[in-house]
Amino acid sequence: MTSGAPVYAMPDKKLLHQVGRAIADFGMIREGDRVMLGLSGGKDSLSLLHILLHLRSVAPVNFDVAAMTVDPMSDSFDPSPLKDYIACLNIPYFYESQPIMDQGKKHMDGDSYCSWCARMKRGIMYSTARREGYNVIALAQHLDDLAESFLMSAFHGGQLRTMKAHYTISKGDLRVIRPLVYTREQQTGEFAQKNALPVIVENCPACFSMPTQRQHMKELLKEEEKHNSGLYGSILTSIKPLMSINTAD
Repeated sequence: MTSGAPVYAMPDKKLLHQVGRAIADFGMIREGDRVMLGLSGGKDSLSLLHILLHLRSVAPVNFDVAAMTVDPMSDSFDPSPLKDYIACLNIPYFYESQPIMDQGKKHMDGDSYCSWCARMKRGIMYSTARREGYNVIALAQHLDDLAESFLMSAFHGGQLRTMKAHYTISKGDLRVIRPLVYTREQQTGEFAQKNALPVIVENCPACFSMPTQRQHMKELLKEEEKHNSGLYGSILTSIKPLMSINTAD
């Protein structure tokens, strides 16, 4: 590799346009921001890492990018191979291990493993960001995730809610952004495969061991899209006002 050559995979124009538009629409990245990406090792977070690295090199605003992995210390999920891979990208990388799955078995009370794990990981990310001086947390949920959350909230919670594209946490010191909110899951899968990204397939072990409401919604949407090719465009139009409400998820 020649000196100064990019070490990231180059995203295609459609992917860059969608992410760039989301960042602009929701004011996600500002001059001088220090962005820490939650890197699980799945196709979505690995794809977002490369997109952010590309945007850092061409964007009109200056911002820093780091990555962080939370290892839940599960027998079925080992994210440690990411350490060597991220070292090649020459960015700050933080790796925190905590027995989240075992703790969940002891302390969960009427919650799902997915919710417990996500909440615990988020707390670890917040603590690490504060300790290392990062003010923005980037998460890799995409449009499919937001659509599923919307249906879960409507069907089971009786509320019109979904994940937020950009919000400030309750303590006021960190912002959370989701630059993939206009992007489909299929796109990140194709990008990861095309560029041979080192995807760790089972990046949410609890979801593979027990049924979830989210998986049911995923299957429902997949079946509906067979008959309605514009399904996700319609859903995006419906949920966009909910994505911009500046309150925590």
